[in-house]
Amino acid sequence: MKKELRNIGRFRKAGYQAIDRICDYYYSLEDKPVVAQVEPGYLRKLLPDAAPETGEPFQTIADDFQKQIMPGITHWQHPSFFGYFPTASTLAGTIGDLYASSVAGPGFNWLCSPAATELEAITMDWAAKLFGLDEVFMASSLKGGGVIQPTASDSCLTAVVAARSRFSKLHPETHLQNLVIYGTTMTHSLGAKAALILGLSFRALEVSRDDAYGLRGETLQKALREDRAAGKIPFILIATIGTTSSCAIDNITEIEQAVKEYPELWIHIDAAYAGVTLTCPEFREMCHLDAINRFAHSFCTNFHKWGLVNFEASGMWVRDRTLLTDALDVTPEFLRTKHSEEGTVIDYRNWQLALGKRFRALKLWFVLRSYGAEGFRAHIRKGIKQAELFATRIRESKKFEIVAPPSFALVVFRIIGSVNEGSPPPSLAQLNSLNRIFHQRVSARPDIFVIQTDIEGMYCMRFVPGAERTEDKHIEAAVRLFEEEATKALQEWEA
Repeated sequence: MKKELRNIGRFRKAGYQAIDRICDYYYSLEDKPVVAQVEPGYLRKLLPDAAPETGEPFQTIADDFQKQIMPGITHWQHPSFFGYFPTASTLAGTIGDLYASSVAGPGFNWLCSPAATELEAITMDWAAKLFGLDEVFMASSLKGGGVIQPTASDSCLTAVVAARSRFSKLHPETHLQNLVIYGTTMTHSLGAKAALILGLSFRALEVSRDDAYGLRGETLQKALREDRAAGKIPFILIATIGTTSSCAIDNITEIEQAVKEYPELWIHIDAAYAGVTLTCPEFREMCHLDAINRFAHSFCTNFHKWGLVNFEASGMWVRDRTLLTDALDVTPEFLRTKHSEEGTVIDYRNWQLALGKRFRALKLWFVLRSYGAEGFRAHIRKGIKQAELFATRIRESKKFEIVAPPSFALVVFRIIGSVNEGSPPPSLAQLNSLNRIFHQRVSARPDIFVIQTDIEGMYCMRFVPGAERTEDKHIEAAVRLFEEEATKALQEWEA
């Protein structure tokens, strides 16, 4: 007992220090380089080849974290982190994660920790109401419900497995190799990866700038008819709200009409980044919420992107929970419980690919209660206004052009070459070369982070604010930095 008390005392001291250091970290973020300034393999040179034979003091380990680990961290919460999509973790989420770790359990059925299961069902219902999802998507309806998956890729793969199971039960004579997953050339790699894992075909439909790179109903209908005539079997469409490259929105309202001939086609909505904007009523029409509520089978958005919840937490809702449980229920005797057999509880192991799950609902609960719906909406609107500010500054500049229509908080832009009087405009290849130089110069800077993308052969930059600590001054500073590096890139390109 004395040894245990000593251990708890040491933990208490280390815990106080950890909280202090976490607070100091957040206060000092702006003073740090955005991206880790280390070379590959740096850490192996600093750490021993094997674990220590005897335990080391917490203080030593904590100090080594500061000296050895922190230099290799890319600071996603930095106010000048504008790459990928945000991972907007918060102190409220951190506290929720800490408490979840303290009561750690695998959470695969209700009996493992009743509060973990019930809080997940409740908080996912809260979020569904916040987003305006139909009641059928809520656990309280006893029809559908929500589950917190690790990532949107997990949500997508789970939906594809359920869709395949549903189709094969309806048509047991079906050769599974003929099943086709549909997406677009802008769909996240999760679609192609699900096909790769399951041995299925993935068809990426072409989208165009004229349609803001969103899938149109006519394009989908044509592909479905072509494949059916060729003996292929359409069984799931991954429609996206907010694609990675350009934040395009597939026209889900048109898609609803296009798939009426295919009642067995599963519609999965991947809104990993932009789904949280549904908290703001002004964005629900552009996100086709009414159509989603009418006919989508599953819907996914990542709380851990723009939704203020620490990684990982991907919300997935289904219209009919039995389509998941029928596909994923594998119950050996040792997993049977009285309540499960009676059907009075949710066993989330049958809503996901893995058996165990973390107590992710706790951090979501902390965040939703800490911020409230009002604070959540304010965070989303702030990011969109900052993107609008950036787009305005880019349009005012003679050095840049916006490549795709700004969408939510993403702006895709590129540097344009100067044209001498009487000279032909630069070719696409020349502009791509210029933009690679520009991106290389920006990437070498420690005080900002953006990434590149390719849209219809155009090499361009993505700029997306979303960190909680980003203010308008950081947007203005980014514009000045881009202007400076564009001037130097043009000089280098023209030399």
